[in-house]
Amino acid sequence: MKQVTGTHSVKLDKFCLVAATAALLSLIFPLTGIDAETGKQIAFVGDIPGLAIAMALCVIVGAAFTWLGVGKIQYAAIILAVAVFGCWQAVTALYDHGLAGHATSGFWLFILSLWAFVWRGIDVVARYRSLETAKQQSANILVPIAFGIWLLFVWEVIVAGFGVPQVLLPAPSAIGVRFINSTDTLAADFYQTFIKAVISGYVIGCGSAFIVAIAVDRVPFLKRGLLPLGNMVSALPIIGVAPIMVMWFGFDWQSKAAVIVIMTFFPMLVNTVTGLNAAGKLEKDLMATYASGYWSTLLRLRLPAAMPFIFNALKINSTLALIGAIVAEFFGTPIVGMGFRISTEVGRMNVDMVWAEIALAALAGTAFYGAVAFAERKATSWHPSFRVRRH
Repeated sequence: MKQVTGTHSVKLDKFCLVAATAALLSLIFPLTGIDAETGKQIAFVGDIPGLAIAMALCVIVGAAFTWLGVGKIQYAAIILAVAVFGCWQAVTALYDHGLAGHATSGFWLFILSLWAFVWRGIDVVARYRSLETAKQQSANILVPIAFGIWLLFVWEVIVAGFGVPQVLLPAPSAIGVRFINSTDTLAADFYQTFIKAVISGYVIGCGSAFIVAIAVDRVPFLKRGLLPLGNMVSALPIIGVAPIMVMWFGFDWQSKAAVIVIMTFFPMLVNTVTGLNAAGKLEKDLMATYASGYWSTLLRLRLPAAMPFIFNALKINSTLALIGAIVAEFFGTPIVGMGFRISTEVGRMNVDMVWAEIALAALAGTAFYGAVAFAERKATSWHPSFRVRRH
């Protein structure tokens, strides 16, 4: 959107224009409903001073930056600060001023205004580039953190604003409270599922697949025999395999580890075999001119070239392993474990505890994936995907 004035053109910032307009309208429309001949409630922004200040700030700052634009990181910091203040006032209005379950057009217009600010601010931070490593890393970290917090805020206000029953979807605040109050139970579940089952199954599955991949590469006919068999095993449904593993290995973590071995074996096998064939012909010819044998070529050329493929499989399996362990626990386990807790608490309608377990699984899976990705970066820093071009 451009406005031409004489010989100059001013580019309007559309997101700030949306923020200013939505905030201005939210000052006019009612924040809550009801009444219908004194069923009471119906509140306007004047009844909540803090929210009124936040809306006014959104109007003023949004109008100003509509014309100034938000190209600088300092401007992005200002509108994000206004958005943070607005989010705080919105949550306060929901829980301290009776808007929960009764929020109407004025409140949701204000949330739209905050969305425009957050979107614009995060977009500018995401585009930020600096030759100073510390500043660039800070910007890179801020983007996912800010976006994640915003999603939690939207979840909170939607659940509270529309009065969604907790049995359908609890608010993040309720899940957080349950998480904090159930740390002992969650710790025991984490130890049973992740430390015992996931780590054991992951190491055995990936390790055995790596060894088999070397054998397949060394003995060509195994490629025709083992790869189709591995593909067939990977296609087996967990809900069919898990009860059989429980019958074979018992109700404890060993049966869950066996399920994880089945799930992680084939991705590791295929990626390793593919990676071992990734070395270029010129490099192989060079090794041949040095009279290098199979094992020397494997260790000095082909395995290093296969490392990106191997780590790709390790990252895929880091999430598959946790999913497999949790699902396997649905079919028989001691009275502890993430999967056991989820299935039990769903039956009791303790949905906040279910979500606390889901949050724990998400944190554990993310940390596990991050650890593997960090190891990949250290082991394959030479790879083109990790080269950072400085401008």
